[in-house]
Parts: sequence; C-alpha cells; structure tokens
Amino acid sequence: MKLPREFYLRDGLTVARELIGKKLVTNLPEGLTGGIIVETEAYMGAIDAASHAYRGKTDRTKIFYGAGGFVYVYLIYGMHICTNVIANVKDVPEAVLIRSLEPVDGVDLMKIRRGKNNLRELCSGPGKLSKALGITKNFYGADLCSDEIFIETTENFQAQITATKRINIDYAGEAADYLWRFVASTNQKGGIFYGGLGQRT
Repeated sequence: MKLPREFYLRDGLTVARELIGKKLVTNLPEGLTGGIIVETEAYMGAIDAASHAYRGKTDRTKIFYGAGGFVYVYLIYGMHICTNVIANVKDVPEAVLIRSLEPVDGVDLMKIRRGKNNLRELCSGPGKLSKALGITKNFYGADLCSDEIFIETTENFQAQITATKRINIDYAGEAADYLWRFVASTNQKGGIFYGGLGQRT
C-alpha cells in the first residue's frame, strides 16, 4: 500500500525514522524497481546548517517550501543524483535523504543500470540507489503519491533502528553532531543487510 500524503506532513525527524523499513519504488517504461529503505538522514531547514534550505528559499530549494510528499533531487560531484523526500507542511522546509536501500524488485534491471552484478553494491549509497532505480534530475518535484515513484508499506520487516551523526557534513558546525541519521542496524527478516555502510555516493 502506498504511503498517503499525511505520512509526509510531519516533522522530518519522524518521517526519516519511520521511512526505515518502507519500500521506495519506481515504475518506469523499462520496468519496475524497488528496495527497502535501510538508511536515511533528516535535514531540518532553518535550524540545520547542513540543510540546503538553511539560508532560505532559492530556485533550487523552492520545493522545500511546499507540502510534504514530493521529491527533491540534486547533483553531487557533477554526476551523482541524491534522492530526497520533502517532509512537513507548507513553508516548513524539511527533507529526508534516502541513503541506502536493500534491493527487492527488479534487481536484474538495477544491475543493468548500475553496470554491476554485486547485489550488495547496487544501492549502498544515495547516488547508487538513484541510478539503480532510474531516478534522474527530471524527478525534481515528482509526487510520491503518483504511479511513477512512490513509497509503500512492507510486511514483516523488523529492525533495530540506530540514530547516529550524519555523513560528510563537517562544514555544518554543531549541526554535524546532531544524531539525525537513521540506520536499520539489524534486519531480522533474514535478507542481506545494506544500511550503515557510510558511503557518500
């Protein structure tokens, strides 16, 4: 079942934690792909020096200021797409970075997109998972309640969730120490575990 809009209309920390164990899915012409979210990071707008929205609204960050449940994508190192979920209500600029997935659906297509056969490597970083799921810069502003990209509930996923410091944000002063990264540190379902690898892309 797709997550309803109401799921996203809450603070970013709550959304980031509760996205663990949910499944991110893309349904594109070449096929459907999806994976269990096992690592996220919350970015909390005006109170968070690590957030792209920390200094206010720009052309890049205007999506933050709409209602939750839409996609924010950006490019790092000139080549890797990072996929984020907008959280909270209108004019409260919060978001959640999806950092790692456990591949579940369309794994063969993921391997083709990534040019990799190692299952553990397919979605073990934000850039990797975006490429594996076919997410491009054109997904900026996409509706997570649509049929093209969405997040859905899963059954029988049980995990211990650990809160830690976020990765590669040393520039953010005291915000670098906030425990706003959430990792499924134990997947009790018996699948391969992918979270907490600490990889940037």
